[in-house]
Amino acid sequence: MSGAGEALVRRAVIAGTGSALPARRVSNAELAQQVDTSDEWIVERTGIRFRHIAAPDETTSTLATDAAREAIASAGIAAAAIDLIVLATATPDQTFPASATKVQAALGIGDCVAFDVAAVCSGFLYALQVAESMIRAGSANRALVIGAETFSRILDWEDRATCVLFGDGAGAIVLEAQETAASDGRGVLATRLHADGRHNQLLYVDGGPSTTGTVGKLRMKGKEVFRHAVTNLAAVMNESLSAAGLAAADVDWVVPHQANARILDATAKKLGLAPEKVIVTVDRHANTSAASVPLALDAAVKDGRIKRGDLLVLEAMGGGFTWGAAVVRF
Repeated sequence: MSGAGEALVRRAVIAGTGSALPARRVSNAELAQQVDTSDEWIVERTGIRFRHIAAPDETTSTLATDAAREAIASAGIAAAAIDLIVLATATPDQTFPASATKVQAALGIGDCVAFDVAAVCSGFLYALQVAESMIRAGSANRALVIGAETFSRILDWEDRATCVLFGDGAGAIVLEAQETAASDGRGVLATRLHADGRHNQLLYVDGGPSTTGTVGKLRMKGKEVFRHAVTNLAAVMNESLSAAGLAAADVDWVVPHQANARILDATAKKLGLAPEKVIVTVDRHANTSAASVPLALDAAVKDGRIKRGDLLVLEAMGGGFTWGAAVVRF
């Protein structure tokens, strides 16, 4: 516990969580009717059993809005109290304006700061640090941080190596400025982000407004991505814990990017963490890119595993490569 008279610090505290998934849930068996694959093949290599696929009237912004509404209700505040929206996505509704502004309008929020962040699967971690920094600096008091994707729109449904891996969805948190004890208070304690653009061709989309004038399709070299992911994620988790003055033994829960069950297992082993401390939703959500970390967080909050005061490490790696981790006292 903090000592009497200990100085308080301004931190960004998670006040609420929320999520949204498209109505349509697609099993491996259903996919096997469309492409040359099988339930056994997918489960053995990835751990994925189901994914949600957006209907034509479900978009990144509609899913983001639904997740945001849940997070706002969970925080017990009015939407009008939000003064910052940071939406992480690689699949925006439009090239511009930012999908965050569509969420703002849908929630009935008047003047606030609203923009998108593009860091693919690491997007939520990037958005979290941007929002946390703005709150800590005093330029925002309550922020919606959202990860939302409709990756089904950019998949090549004839490429069995990639189309089985991804799904659609959205997750959101409300970050709120609070004065907490420096030693044991709640909030975001440390974040560390990285990028290395030399690996562009290992995970990318083969299109864009200034190159092909088209949206393009996702392309990936899975084995190379796997190798980089395990090494980079273990390193950045240790880096963020060290920055917070903590160790892996202090962690209650790891909330990872849900790309592949094998990556989750390998990363936990590299850190010496028990598998039961890792929140896993990849089996039912597949890889939802920037949405995967907040989706997993909300699932574990709703089922009672994550409780107030728990120490969490959030981590992700995605195309770019980009990767990052955050240490959060929930």
